[in-house]
Amino acid sequence: MTEHIVPEALRDEPVTPHVAAADRVYAGRVWNVQRDVVRYGRDELVREYVAHPGAAAVVALDDEDRIVVIQQYRHPIRHRDWEIPAGLLDVEGEPPLATAQRELAEEVDLTAARWDPLVSIFTTPGGNDEVVHLFLARDLSAAPEVHARGEEEADIRVEWVALTDVIDAVIAGRFRNGILAAGALAAAEVLRRERADG
Repeated sequence: MTEHIVPEALRDEPVTPHVAAADRVYAGRVWNVQRDVVRYGRDELVREYVAHPGAAAVVALDDEDRIVVIQQYRHPIRHRDWEIPAGLLDVEGEPPLATAQRELAEEVDLTAARWDPLVSIFTTPGGNDEVVHLFLARDLSAAPEVHARGEEEADIRVEWVALTDVIDAVIAGRFRNGILAAGALAAAEVLRRERADG
């Protein structure tokens, strides 16, 4: 019989194993591939993973409970998938909130007067060390300037979709982007709790 765990005690636990060897096996334009030899328990493990700078993402919610979603080409999956505005933490010293604010302006030409943290997630803990920090942006307005877009963003599609419709699309498997799914579900729960508290 398993012991009952107090809900507040359920949390991811950081571990600092002994790393016997660490080598960069590939240096890429955006991220690198790392190979570590790790002593964990009685075993010595060899693990290769993408060393990622992390990212910030935004659920931008308007007064009609719609969120802005974008569709753009993603080569690894060979899809134009639906996403929320997001970007890499690739500016030295820039905190995740500032990255989120910058990406909202750059990708969909919006600013927000109210920002709340939603969740932070590990996207693929068996394959990379990426952490994405998600924020809920409200009290939206047009950004002072429209940004030029190139490469994958050149034909970006921007749509306002009811939050409930986004969640339906996630549940039905029509939207499969993990960051979009986590952000939409977290935003819906935040709204539910706010409205329950009155």
